[in-house]
Amino acid sequence: MTKITHSAQQTEAVGRAFSRILNEKDVVVLEGVLGGGKTTFVKGVLKGLKIHQRAQSPSFTLMRQYQNRKIRIYHIDLYRITPHQAFDVGLLDYLYAPKSAALIEWGDKIKNYLPSYIAISFSFQGVDSRRIAFSFQEYDKKRYSLLMKNVGRIGD
Repeated sequence: MTKITHSAQQTEAVGRAFSRILNEKDVVVLEGVLGGGKTTFVKGVLKGLKIHQRAQSPSFTLMRQYQNRKIRIYHIDLYRITPHQAFDVGLLDYLYAPKSAALIEWGDKIKNYLPSYIAISFSFQGVDSRRIAFSFQEYDKKRYSLLMKNVGRIGD
């Protein structure tokens, strides 16, 4: 499934809608160009989960944690490190953890090592527009149907 957004607010809205299908132990690989909307999407996910902490890029800290009463979100950024370094520092220990989900910017660096994940790819479609493409690796078709129901109805 693909969505085209024409503003940061629309990209956030797609993140909010996506938050409705996010489950514990989910690993979400966010891939795409620098400035493509990954962090803005994460802001929308956090708003959708009613997490009131300010979402910030973890580019220099590698990981930020956010939590509500039901789920902890690990927001991980692999831009500055190699897959080997990610394993060495233990970031991958946070994946598939109970009562948590991981959103990994530049996660395409490690997706070949993951048994299952939701991939969300961001690309430019002009100055303010983004193409957001969703795919599922080793997930059942019900999750895709939920995605279509929740994200598919966001206006183009």
